[in-house]
Amino acid sequence: MYGYLFEKYRPTEDEEYMCLNHREYFKQKLLDWRKELIAMSQLFLVELKENGTKAADTLDQSSHHSEMFIDFSTSERQQKILHDIDLALVRIETGEYGYCEITGEEIGLKRLEAQPLAARCVEAQKIFERSMNAKARTANLQENSMISR
Repeated sequence: MYGYLFEKYRPTEDEEYMCLNHREYFKQKLLDWRKELIAMSQLFLVELKENGTKAADTLDQSSHHSEMFIDFSTSERQQKILHDIDLALVRIETGEYGYCEITGEEIGLKRLEAQPLAARCVEAQKIFERSMNAKARTANLQENSMISR
């Protein structure tokens, strides 16, 4: 219903932040993205059924398996994005979309336009990423120390 209305509309700073127009615009953007990902997922399944895994020789099989690994990785990533889209749609319905889940501050229209799944403001995202990187480094150090024992 709103898709047609919001084809040419772009949220502006002149409007109240996360007004009905903003919410409907981002909702439609997320729904369109979701629809595209589902279509790609279905195409992947059809191709998987049609192509199978039998190849003439070992080299062809190896190449086919590598391609399938990449396709499965892509499909897995798409499933995660679909989940994140669903979470963003829930945030739109509850009025939380566009606001940082950590600080409650506005995420900003430019950031949401570039990354409609953003749930944190830039500063909170930086802190989160530093924390995740620190955890990964700690896990790496622990793994390396166990290997060297």
